[in-house]
Amino acid sequence: MAHSIVPHPTDPARMWVGISAVGVFHTADGVTTWEARNRGVRAAGSPDEYPETGQCVHKLGINPQRPEVLYQQNHTGVYRSDDAGGQWLDVNDGLPSTFGFPIAVHPHDPRTIWTVPLNGDDRGRYMPDGRAAVWSSRDEGASWQALTDGLPSGGAFIGVMREAMAVDRHDDVGVYVGTSTGQLFGSRDEGRNWGLLADFLPGISSVEAVTLED
Repeated sequence: MAHSIVPHPTDPARMWVGISAVGVFHTADGVTTWEARNRGVRAAGSPDEYPETGQCVHKLGINPQRPEVLYQQNHTGVYRSDDAGGQWLDVNDGLPSTFGFPIAVHPHDPRTIWTVPLNGDDRGRYMPDGRAAVWSSRDEGASWQALTDGLPSGGAFIGVMREAMAVDRHDDVGVYVGTSTGQLFGSRDEGRNWGLLADFLPGISSVEAVTLED
């Protein structure tokens, strides 16, 4: 399944796509040709731990100010590339799990990202220990912080799908997370404080943030 389509912000001939159980591909010639860009990403369950293709990318993210820097949440963790996907670096150290679906990149600061780790692909796919948290890094994945203020501290056996996290473009960025059990949480201060925006919805698979002009 091809799910993440990431165009280059200034060069219309360039694009990255992420495909579940296949990996990341890049085109530099307007989709005439494609190149696999998965070096450094581990493939779960593969006899070859680092094959050319076969990695299960879950979500790709980019910041338009530094389009050579990409982030991905993969089946095997969070990775960063500093060279447009030519080589990926594992930046999982400090996270409670290497499994999750969404990742979001700060629209103004390419060093800041958010993700939602889940407890694993074979143990329910919910937030570790049932404690809700969105995790953020402000140094390109070198270190991580759990953002929990206002989120359920127990009994939160909830998941977050790949498209169910979004950010807005305000100076103090808003972050929004929809859950598999129908809650929509939002933060207007980059995740430092959270509130419940809606409840008792069907499972949320997609969240978008739109700024409306008066």
